[in-house]
Amino acid sequence: MKSFLYALVAAALWATACAAAEKVDMTDGALTLQGTLYRPGGPGPYPAVVALHGCGGLDDHRAAGKQLYGEWTKVLTAKGFVVIFPDSFGSRGLGPQCRVRQTKVRPSRERVSDANAARRWLQTQNFVRGDHISLLGWSDGGIAALWTVRPNSAPHDGSADFRSAVALYPDCQRLRQTAWSARVPTLVLIGAADDWTLASTCQQMVAGARGRSARAEIVVYPGAHHEFDRADSPLRLRTGLVHTADPSGRAHRGTNPAARDDALKRVPQWLAK
Repeated sequence: MKSFLYALVAAALWATACAAAEKVDMTDGALTLQGTLYRPGGPGPYPAVVALHGCGGLDDHRAAGKQLYGEWTKVLTAKGFVVIFPDSFGSRGLGPQCRVRQTKVRPSRERVSDANAARRWLQTQNFVRGDHISLLGWSDGGIAALWTVRPNSAPHDGSADFRSAVALYPDCQRLRQTAWSARVPTLVLIGAADDWTLASTCQQMVAGARGRSARAEIVVYPGAHHEFDRADSPLRLRTGLVHTADPSGRAHRGTNPAARDDALKRVPQWLAK
């Protein structure tokens, strides 16, 4: 009975969050970048977060719903942040990319452009603090966030830069190989048991950036797998994936309550600085 009541309350909360969603269009050259905007009540201006979805895209209803992105949206808007999700795949007529080896939307190129287009759009809105816009990304979106904050990706149009960034369980292999560093404070959160993206590679990437980077930190959660921040998601094996830690295309994802609770507290604190 308690679980049934909990499900009803959770569904009602998510329905409330959905009702607050606003669909917006952002122009970036020839591309009309579609996005979903959430904002706290009141006129603002508020700090804002550009939120970059994972390889499942915003059409992944299990992620876009109450289990993942919806939960983060509720937490961040409750803390006084405007949140915008640019739809990198749907805007280009693409579906989920988790099983597409040669994707047309690369985290190092197109998704960097999308992050900056969303930042510039937010800076034209009177309810947003244009000097306090941060980045938050999950998996493929986390990779894009890390590419976006590299020193050679700084904006050259006179607009205010991102304030900070958080990447959840990104694949750090290529970034490590290219001697990654960040121009803004950047936090990486990843599980020690992640068999899709390896924590050790991200640790090496962050360690290699010391002395030539803005503040960069990493938290590795013991026993946590990919998407540890999902709500009420039992550990499951996914197959047929690309870019997993080994060539099998198999990886696990699921909730780790301790890691999730810590991330939900730690991330808003980082973004508020």
